[in-house]
Amino acid sequence: MKTVFDRPHALIDVPLHYCPGCTHGIVHRLVAEVIDELGIEGSAIGIAPVGCSVMAYNYFNCDMIEAAHGRAPAVATGVKRADPGKTVFTYQGDGDLASIGMAETVHAAARNENITVIFINNAIYGMTGGQMAPTSLPGQITQTSPYGRDVTQCGFPIKVCEMLAQLDGAEYLERVAVNSVKNVKNAKKAILKAFRNQLEGKGFSLVEVLSSCPTNWGLTPQNALKWVEEKMIPYYPLGVYKDRSEEAVK
Repeated sequence: MKTVFDRPHALIDVPLHYCPGCTHGIVHRLVAEVIDELGIEGSAIGIAPVGCSVMAYNYFNCDMIEAAHGRAPAVATGVKRADPGKTVFTYQGDGDLASIGMAETVHAAARNENITVIFINNAIYGMTGGQMAPTSLPGQITQTSPYGRDVTQCGFPIKVCEMLAQLDGAEYLERVAVNSVKNVKNAKKAILKAFRNQLEGKGFSLVEVLSSCPTNWGLTPQNALKWVEEKMIPYYPLGVYKDRSEEAVK
C-alpha cells in the first residue's frame, strides 16, 4: 500500500508535552513539513522561546538554540549574520514576542533581518497559568482579568501584523489560523512562503498563527476551535498585511 501521509522527517518522533487540544502540535508539523519540502533540515537553525513551546528544541530535527525570554529575534539576528548560509527561524508565543520581546521583534523587522518568525497568538499566557496577555481580547476573562479585560485600565490588544506593517523594513507579514482544515492549508502556504523569502534573501518574514488554548480558556478542544472562529478571527482578521514582493499591503 502506498504511503500518502507520514510524519515529517524534521519532526522528531516523540510525544509532545502540550495540553490536549492545543494547536501548537499542528504548527510544529507545518514547520517541519516546510523544512522537509525545502530540503533545509541540515542548514536550519531554530530559536526556541520561553513559554509553552520552550521545549521546541526537543521536537525539531535540526539545530536549535534556547533564547532568553523574548530575545529570540536578537539571537536569530546574530546567528544569521554570523552564518548567512543558514536558514534561521524563531518560534514564539504572544507573551514572548509581543510583551517582553516586543523591542527585539520591532527592531528586527525595522532592519529587515533575513530571518523567519513563527508567531503563535493564543490570546493568553499559557505556560504560567492563564494570565492576561498583550493579545487577550477586550472583555476576555483570564486569571488576572476575572471580570474581563478592561481596556480603560489595561489598554487594547496589540495587533502585531498591523503594527509591523507600518515599518518600511518588514518584507512579509501574514496572519493565519489553524482551527479548520482550510485554514491549516493556508497556514502551510504562508509558512512556506516565509521560509522561501529567507532562502531568496528578501528579508524579515513573520507568520502570525491564531492558535487555541483549551486549558486556559476553560473550553473543550472543540469549543476552543469555535472560539478562534467566532471571537479571535473577527478581532484579528486573517490575511496578508505586507508583501513587498507582491506590492500588496493590506
